[in-house]
Amino acid sequence: MLWFALILSDLPLQVFTRGVDEPGELAVVEHTPGARVAAATPAALARGVEPGQGVAGALAVAPSLQLRERDPALEAATLAEFAVWAAQFTPCISIDPPDALVLETSGSLRLFGGVTGLVRRIRAGLVPLGLDAVIAAAPTPLAARWLARTHPGRQIRAAAEWWRKLDDLPVELLGDGAEVSRTTLDLLHGIGARRIGDVARLPRDGLARRQASVVLDTLARARGERPDPRLWFLPPERFESRLVLPTSLLHTEPLLFAAGRLFSGLSAWLAARHAGLDRCRLHLEHEDRPDTVLEIVTGAPGRDDGRLLMLAREHLAALKLPAPVEALRLFADNPVVTPGRTQDLFGDPDSARDAAALLLDRLRARLGREAVRTVHPVSEHRPERAWCRADPGRPAPRSTPAAAGPRPLWLMNEPRALESIRSLTLLRGPERIESGWWDGADMRRDYYIARAPDAALWWVFEQLDPPGGWYVHGFFG
Repeated sequence: MLWFALILSDLPLQVFTRGVDEPGELAVVEHTPGARVAAATPAALARGVEPGQGVAGALAVAPSLQLRERDPALEAATLAEFAVWAAQFTPCISIDPPDALVLETSGSLRLFGGVTGLVRRIRAGLVPLGLDAVIAAAPTPLAARWLARTHPGRQIRAAAEWWRKLDDLPVELLGDGAEVSRTTLDLLHGIGARRIGDVARLPRDGLARRQASVVLDTLARARGERPDPRLWFLPPERFESRLVLPTSLLHTEPLLFAAGRLFSGLSAWLAARHAGLDRCRLHLEHEDRPDTVLEIVTGAPGRDDGRLLMLAREHLAALKLPAPVEALRLFADNPVVTPGRTQDLFGDPDSARDAAALLLDRLRARLGREAVRTVHPVSEHRPERAWCRADPGRPAPRSTPAAAGPRPLWLMNEPRALESIRSLTLLRGPERIESGWWDGADMRRDYYIARAPDAALWWVFEQLDPPGGWYVHGFFG
């Protein structure tokens, strides 16, 4: 077996900074018991702010420092979102609080090109998600976690006595991911144990007499000598993700950057389910107002986060924010299973159709759904009633067109009277349309295709009922 450990370093800070490109001087405050800095951005650290420092001292060295209260609930939600994202690599995922995931990957290594290829994919996927994680691999989950904590990037493969490579790790790691108490660690320090190898060489009976049997159990699990059962994470049936902004925003462009983080998580959730979706909802949270909700609709189910982000850009460009935005939430449900596409020697045969669908989605997002319509034919002789508006993408109703001759692409809303047809050359006709006596909109007309002096083709008719006359009703392309 091969376990990967992914640790979100400075998770209390990342939950606030992942939504912006440059967070500036920001610190997370924790009350334990006094108000102290738990974590700070590089810009704040450069000004002299340090973790563990009192808030008053931090503000003294950095007066423009932004402070945010630590949010354990948001940290847990972000860790769960991270697990949803990681499900695209393997179904064997376990959340390892407070800031780590462990993944058993032996069944999916070939799919991603081995250990090196999988690590590359993970690192590349973390960038659009806006999270920073350290990675290590080992034959047991606890060993992988310890390596990620102290030697990021290190990989230990299963081999004879591989566990000896853990002996040089600091003894404090026994309390990381295990139930070894601070009192037990102090006891080990008191007897001169500084490394895990030192603890492994201590008499086991002596440790048991000193109520340190949990140390033996932890060592056995880390070395693979004892089972280490894990509770597997199950991705939710409904996607929901929330991103808190470090500062309130009243401009849409920074919101688009933050929304991209959420769409990346949504795309990974869909990839793990081998599914796509055709709609989702982006909520913009305000402090004292109801949420502003953007309904993002695509023409066909898919999971391309770039496409969703492009549609969100069109919505945001036409949006006037009623109040500053404090956070963003993304909701999606009803995923549709989508079959994978095989590669084609001459390119993707569906690319033209996808490009047309993308254009349609952008027009809908920019102009509104009601402004974009298509036309379907109706079994009716009267030109004004031989078509109907419909939503693009919906199949046309099964009907047999009643038209006997060619019809123009451009049909005027109302026929325009002609003073004379002397300048026109009648090319084809007449086609008589006599219909509608049953609904009170009856007509009797003779239609012709005529050539105008500028060589354009017109669709004209002669009105047979009084007062008669000639009219132009449409134009051919």
